[in-house]
Amino acid sequence: MGFDIESLSEATSGAIGALVSTTILYPLDTCKTKYQAEVRAQNHQKYRNISDVLWEAIATRQVLSLYQGLGTKNLQSFISQFVYFYGYSFFKRLYLKKSGSKKIGTKANLIIAAAAGACTVVVTQPLDTASSKMQTSEFGKSKGLWKSLSERNWSESFDGLGISLLLTSNPSIQYTVFDQLKQRLLNGGLNRETGAAKSSPESLSAFSAFVLGAVSKCIATFLTYPAIRCKVMIQAAESDEDENKQSPPKNQKTVAGTLHTIWKTEGLLGFYKGLKAQILKTVLSSALLLMIKEKITKTTWVLMLALTRLLFVTRSRLKST
Repeated sequence: MGFDIESLSEATSGAIGALVSTTILYPLDTCKTKYQAEVRAQNHQKYRNISDVLWEAIATRQVLSLYQGLGTKNLQSFISQFVYFYGYSFFKRLYLKKSGSKKIGTKANLIIAAAAGACTVVVTQPLDTASSKMQTSEFGKSKGLWKSLSERNWSESFDGLGISLLLTSNPSIQYTVFDQLKQRLLNGGLNRETGAAKSSPESLSAFSAFVLGAVSKCIATFLTYPAIRCKVMIQAAESDEDENKQSPPKNQKTVAGTLHTIWKTEGLLGFYKGLKAQILKTVLSSALLLMIKEKITKTTWVLMLALTRLLFVTRSRLKST
């Protein structure tokens, strides 16, 4: 066959899971991002906690603005998850084939996950930057994707690329933990279906996938959160449209400048501002994504196999004529 069916089914089911989870949790994501992007001034702090963002939207009758940038975020999520899961599954199968091993170790898993994550970041960084700009814009004044991209030069569309590449360690940690826990459960005899074909991919129950997804993402988020906040601040810099505020300093567009700003204005705890909201959003999102992915992987695999056979039969008939 010309392509890897299992890798393609993994990518498709992962992308669908990302699309659904992103849509469901998007208002929470918007509140979290606006809260993270705010730099605490000496005598002024607009948002004391994440709920203040929600109350602002309600008070200004801009509740629907909590969905500003949803289309861009969904596009970015779909593409990034498709690229990531395809790359991760493809590299993993390639490694097992070349090494002759039946199982993949933790170190190799981390390297493979990081490689897949790096490919994903490079492809989707402009969309990620644009969606952050939309979310942190004043309610009701968000610009569309095309306008957001056209107003910036090519290099600005890749704001935060370096730190985004660093953050490939986040999904690397997450999916490595998830895969290791998943294999232990499956090897222990849980969720096995008697009489199932060996070539069919094994899957967890919805509840098991949800729990493992939550645990793995919680660990990854805690370890990488300071970098996550830095990335949001870099991407949101100079996006505040409040006329009563000055634009963020230029050095806030760099990692070193952002770290200095957080340290100077908020201290050590500033690096973990919004951690609870981040964990709540990302854990729920990841758990939903992996739960949906696990439940539709077999169906996607069967559909891909049927489509491949149909294409093979059609091509054979065309050649015979």
